[in-house]
Amino acid sequence: MDKGFDLFQDRLLEIQDNLYNFAYMLTSDKEEAKDLLQDTTLKALDNRDKYIDNINFKGWVFTIMRNIFINNYRRVVRNQTMIDQTEDLYHLNLPQESGFDTPEGSFTVKEIGKAIASFSDEYRIPFSMHVTGYKYHEIAAYMKLPLGTVKSRIFFARQRLQNILKDYR
Repeated sequence: MDKGFDLFQDRLLEIQDNLYNFAYMLTSDKEEAKDLLQDTTLKALDNRDKYIDNINFKGWVFTIMRNIFINNYRRVVRNQTMIDQTEDLYHLNLPQESGFDTPEGSFTVKEIGKAIASFSDEYRIPFSMHVTGYKYHEIAAYMKLPLGTVKSRIFFARQRLQNILKDYR
């Protein structure tokens, strides 16, 4: 083997722990993270000739991992997508049970809204923002509060809501 390949392998081995941590962050599953790490290592070794020495090695390998993860995710989504090939799109036109069509379902939504509206602004605003999709740091910036305070307020609002609506579980 040539000296360049040995150096490449050594550098790849040095970042295995970092790669595993990144894989675990992407997958949230230890076994999937190990598989992603293995796929990334093999792909990096297979594409050794495409690596240019003056480029950030760690960034190059992390990009490979991210791309493998994205491609795997897209493949899973594509495989789980069901295409309705029935005449007149029979399956798509079946009524979908949402739970909100019944008086009980609507009543529950009204009760949830009423319960949230009863919170003081310091709990209602961050909780409502979080539910609508804002990230913790965005809420903290908007409310000019520390991140930990925002997280606790959302946590306590969630607990209070669960307590108020405990009869609906």
